[in-house]
Amino acid sequence: MPELWLEAGTLWDKLKETTEQATRSQALHSIPTDWEVVEDGDIPFLVRILSSLARKEKAKQQQEKSKTPKNPFLPYEEDLFVTDISSTHLCLLNKFNVVAHHLLIVTREFEEQENWLNLADFQAMAACLQEIDGLAFYNAGKNAGASQPHKHLQLVPFPLTPHGATIPLETLLQDTYDTTIPQFPFRHAFKAFPSPPSPETYLAAYQQLLQAVGLLHDNTSPIKQTDAYNLLATRNWMLLVPRIQEQFGPIQVNSLGFAGTFFVKNEQQLAQLKEYRPFTILKNVACS
Repeated sequence: MPELWLEAGTLWDKLKETTEQATRSQALHSIPTDWEVVEDGDIPFLVRILSSLARKEKAKQQQEKSKTPKNPFLPYEEDLFVTDISSTHLCLLNKFNVVAHHLLIVTREFEEQENWLNLADFQAMAACLQEIDGLAFYNAGKNAGASQPHKHLQLVPFPLTPHGATIPLETLLQDTYDTTIPQFPFRHAFKAFPSPPSPETYLAAYQQLLQAVGLLHDNTSPIKQTDAYNLLATRNWMLLVPRIQEQFGPIQVNSLGFAGTFFVKNEQQLAQLKEYRPFTILKNVACS
């Protein structure tokens, strides 16, 4: 396992300090949102309405037009650097954050976002989750909502809702020890942990869930994934959902959708989300 460089008890203070500095230097472009709760099957999905995506859309367009697309992680912006995690991973702020204190767990050297996660990835993730109680997630491939090809996990602190629940789908996941969630109308696999997992436990659970949904057939599979998926993990559980498309209608979905959180660009998309219903959207972007 790589050498762990993150000093215990320091990440949260470094995160707050870097956020303040990056805000002053205007390296951090927080996107303000309004929010609304949309219920579906007695589940209060949280929908954030983005008030301005202009800067992020402009940066994306410039990247797409470039003949040699820029990798924002090599080199990364110094003002967004939070801390070193290990000899293989470091921690950055999400430049265009919607959720406060949104962290990126990035490989130092370039690795494909469509590669399988490995022990070094889970070591970095576990170290950050030990410091910050939150939701870690991985958008594995474009159809899963990935916007950058350089491998990176993400972490958002709890709670994700304004009313105190850790995530909107908390009632479906808490105290669940089954391998699937009966209310989920799409293919998935779930694993609960009786105690905070080690990196090795996370890796074993990840491979078990991949096998359960049909994405990993044996331990000799190639480095690159067989298909897109979303991975969500906390100190207490792990959820994996295979994906078939990035969006349903105009509504894009990444890992946070499967935690019960959606992002829409305007009131028109909010109305469409209400018409389609959240679980229907998730069903249509995931595998049946």
